[in-house]
Amino acid sequence: MPRNKANVLNSLREARTRAGMTQTQLSAEAGISRQAYSALESGNANPSTEVSLRLARALGVGVESLFYLAEQPVDSLEAELVGNTNLDQASDGQPKRTRLFRVRQRLLARPLAGPGNAHHAVVAAEGLITSQTGGRRVTVQPFEQDEIETPTLAMLGCDPAVGLLESGLRSRGITLVSSEQSSRQALVDLANGDAHVAGCHLLDEDTGTYNGAWVRRLVPFPCTLITFAAWQQGLITARGNPWGLQHISDLSEPGIRLANRQSGSGSRALLDRRLANAGIPGDALLGYDREETGHLAVAAAIASGSADVGVGVKAAAAALGLDFIPLEEERYDLVIPNHFLNEGPVQVLLDLLRREPLHRRVESLGGYDVSGMGVPASVN
Repeated sequence: MPRNKANVLNSLREARTRAGMTQTQLSAEAGISRQAYSALESGNANPSTEVSLRLARALGVGVESLFYLAEQPVDSLEAELVGNTNLDQASDGQPKRTRLFRVRQRLLARPLAGPGNAHHAVVAAEGLITSQTGGRRVTVQPFEQDEIETPTLAMLGCDPAVGLLESGLRSRGITLVSSEQSSRQALVDLANGDAHVAGCHLLDEDTGTYNGAWVRRLVPFPCTLITFAAWQQGLITARGNPWGLQHISDLSEPGIRLANRQSGSGSRALLDRRLANAGIPGDALLGYDREETGHLAVAAAIASGSADVGVGVKAAAAALGLDFIPLEEERYDLVIPNHFLNEGPVQVLLDLLRREPLHRRVESLGGYDVSGMGVPASVN
């Protein structure tokens, strides 16, 4: 993002592109010269409060999504290690993700690595379904009326990093409602109007490109694809790779148990492509019919010892302290219907995607390239 000497960043170019406006058109709408606007967009000048408000009004967005302060670097500090105190067990020379919290005067660090990182908890609910009145209609008794009025962002997909959006959205008054689904099902439900955003990593074999063709095929209205990240997909195995797996063809060895993903997921599509290229039928693999929902579920099955291998993202393997053999780099895009682009929760999401702290958090999971995060990938 362009940054001026006052350490102010702006997203004028991205917002202008989304609005389909030229610099000349936007500067005329805001009542300033094109040269003055160009200096703002490039980060060589700061706008007045009045000009900021005019630009935001012309683009139909909030001022805070156009101009914001650069995040200041945070100094390192000392903390007391708790939980897994033997970091050498998972040492690969890389910094380790950790929870950081205080108990009275003690600053504690609890590492997020190894089998103990498989976290399962009851999901918070906003009410109780008391009856079904026909079809998809139900009667619900809310726990609190205020919760129903809180702005929400509904997101579908399978990215393990989605939880990292939650705190940023919550601090801006937005509740994240996420559901783990395969890429194909996420697009189908988006087409049905069941969410604001769907995550997708589906390769179109005819064009060799990700996501765009599938969106056009499954979603009947115009959408914008926003880059989330490029991630590494591969084989997840137990630490030390006890079976010595290196290639898809190794999965057909007797005794190797697979934890598969459901049909319609990008991981299942990757496995099926590689098996077809190797001339191996799916039913030749022990566990091919065992379907897990999500990358972390595959990793958890391997960490528990109930499976030996599965296809998933590197971040899931790293979270549970497992080994990873890369197969492909894929695009993971966020698909947003154009009729939602100017809604408040979506604007907050787009703003978060431009922020450096989120980039660092996602990169820390392992296997993510976030250099294009927040950039429109294509328009359907």
